[in-house]
Amino acid sequence: MVNVRIANERDFETIAKHDKHISETTLKKKIANNQILIAEMNGEFVGWLRWGLFWDEIPFMNMLYVLEKYQNKRIGTTIVRKWEQMMLAEGFDKVMTSTLEQESAKYFYCKLGYRNLGKFTPFADEYEIVMGKNLLN
Repeated sequence: MVNVRIANERDFETIAKHDKHISETTLKKKIANNQILIAEMNGEFVGWLRWGLFWDEIPFMNMLYVLEKYQNKRIGTTIVRKWEQMMLAEGFDKVMTSTLEQESAKYFYCKLGYRNLGKFTPFADEYEIVMGKNLLN
C-alpha cells in the first residue's frame, strides 16, 4: 500500500539525494511551502511530486518521479490523484504539467485525463509538451 504525504524538513536529505533538478535552497523553500508530496511503501521512500503555480494561479506539476524499482506499480497514478484531490480541495479547478515530446510520460498523463495544450522548445532542440486537466470534468 502506498502512503502519500506532504514532505517535511526531515525529508530534505532523501529528496535532495534524488532530485537533482533544483537547488538545495529552492528545495528547502518547496518543503517549507508544502509543495512536495512524498510516496512511501512500508515506510520506504519510493517517489515524489513537486509543484508550483503557473501564472501564480494554476497548480503546475514540475516533477513526478518514482524510483526505478517501483515503476509500473501505479504509484505515480496514486501520487498524481492525491495531488489533484489536494488542489481541488484548495479551490483550484485546473492543473498543468509538461513533459518532453519523446518521453513516454505523455501517454501516462493522457491516461489520467490530461490533454495537450501546446508545445515549445525552451532552451534545447527538444519539444516540451504542456498538458492540462480540468479537475471538474
